[in-house]
Amino acid sequence: MNSEPPWAERVQQFQQILGQSWSQALQSLPALGLGAQLPAAAPIQFSQPKLQALQQQYLQEAQQLWVQGLQGRAETRDRRFSGEGWASNPVAAFSAAAYLLNARTLMGLADAVQADEKTRARIRFGVEQWMAAMAPSNFLAFNAEAQKKAIDTRGESIAKGLQNLLHDISQGHVSMTDESLFEVGRNVGTTEGAVVYENALFQLLEYKPLTPRVYERPLLLVPPCINKFYILDLQPGNSFIRYAVEQGHRSFVVSWRNPDDSLAHKTWDDYVADGAITAIDLVQRITGAGQINALGFCVGGTILSNALAVLAARGQEPVASATFLTTLIDFSDTGILDVFIDEAFVKFRELQMGQGGLMKGQDLASTFSFLRPNDLVWNYVVGNYLKGETPPPFDLLYWNSDSTNLPGPFYAWYLRNFYLENNLVQPNKLTVCGQKMDLGRLKLPVYIYGSREDHIVPIDAAYASTQVLPGKKRFVMGASGHIAGVINPPAQRKRSHWIRADGKLPASRAQWLDGATEHPGSWWPDWSDWLESHAGKQIAAPRSYGKGARFKAIEPAPGRYVLQKS
Repeated sequence: MNSEPPWAERVQQFQQILGQSWSQALQSLPALGLGAQLPAAAPIQFSQPKLQALQQQYLQEAQQLWVQGLQGRAETRDRRFSGEGWASNPVAAFSAAAYLLNARTLMGLADAVQADEKTRARIRFGVEQWMAAMAPSNFLAFNAEAQKKAIDTRGESIAKGLQNLLHDISQGHVSMTDESLFEVGRNVGTTEGAVVYENALFQLLEYKPLTPRVYERPLLLVPPCINKFYILDLQPGNSFIRYAVEQGHRSFVVSWRNPDDSLAHKTWDDYVADGAITAIDLVQRITGAGQINALGFCVGGTILSNALAVLAARGQEPVASATFLTTLIDFSDTGILDVFIDEAFVKFRELQMGQGGLMKGQDLASTFSFLRPNDLVWNYVVGNYLKGETPPPFDLLYWNSDSTNLPGPFYAWYLRNFYLENNLVQPNKLTVCGQKMDLGRLKLPVYIYGSREDHIVPIDAAYASTQVLPGKKRFVMGASGHIAGVINPPAQRKRSHWIRADGKLPASRAQWLDGATEHPGSWWPDWSDWLESHAGKQIAAPRSYGKGARFKAIEPAPGRYVLQKS
């Protein structure tokens, strides 16, 4: 007769599954394209104290889970398993709890690996991806909620899920929202304006004033070329561009062209010279202003910082103040994206497309989505395909799915000189547009915003700009992530932001936060007040777009370029 307690056999099964899962997770690392791979012949070594503690914890939790399972009360607090279908099915609840136990243990094993921090980060990322994909909620055979819905709808949810799957295969990406409900220029990107200039890289949009008088210094917005500009102009209620216009700023925005094969040779220098610098010059010429104010968002902010440094090296100061929203200038801390970047990965991209070619927008979008796999991938797989649901309308997610390409030479150069070597913060190390880059020349006042939960531009990385830009600075931290933290209109009265009243900017963001105060609601009014102090006197608003015959309106905003698909 077997003298082992009833849970022991189940624990042994868990251990077998755990060992298989760990092996499969590690084997998946090469397929993730994480740069240098772990040598096949090198055995993985674990910290023995951590391993022993992990084993003890695992056995204890497995025993507790088995007892709970026998009593039909295994519980989970993970939202993937929070539906009534899971709670009412003891077998399903037990499988979900067992999965979560294995997932926690695998992540603990990843943390116990004896290796440098970057290797551990890669292992954690690989294990996280594998565990996210293997969740029982992702499979109809195990998803109690999807099974219940199939029964309740007499199979209609399964038929609808197949339709959704075929639709998403045809469009090339997983639907995050009902894209049929949105159209750029109709109900997103609707602030009234006109295209007043275009070249091969961008269209310059000017917006119709909403006030009888405007500030004499116009505002130029430089969005990221990795996405489309209308993230700053989603709908009237959450449009950052419309907000700026309502505050009395004569506003212009760069609408980058979605690159095709004709732009596959374009470089970083081209985007700085023929993009940002050209746009700065155009806004000056159209408005007659001696200086303008400029704003850069994400990669647009990095491009703007380079443009300002090039102009400073030439002895020119056409920009009176600059705003940097969730922008990387010092690339010392690139967060989770660092797992992709090493010499081998960058060299591969240089050989692949450094002299020409396109980095496809859908590939970039997939990479960013898998940084948050449960929220941005598997959540929609389950809803769209297993449950046959149509995702609710959400303008931000519609924009997120509207991907853009990047020219290969631009992309490869950007990876090496910023993400890999962090050359921008090293005075005179980098040459852009024939000029040595020295951020120490940028004496203009700057407003720097970072989002606390940003996984693209970590908050500490956003704060790091305060330590490398020498002019007078104001730093503000907002709640939420890379996009939701930025697009936070005052009328919604959501989230919070933090400001340090004494204006001090110590060496670290943690030190800065010690003296900061939390304020409810949007940071936009604080930025508006700051920008007003740099905008000059007010003058009569212009009655027409552009200036003269050379800069007349070409077509209504949002223009043709933003409509181009990848």
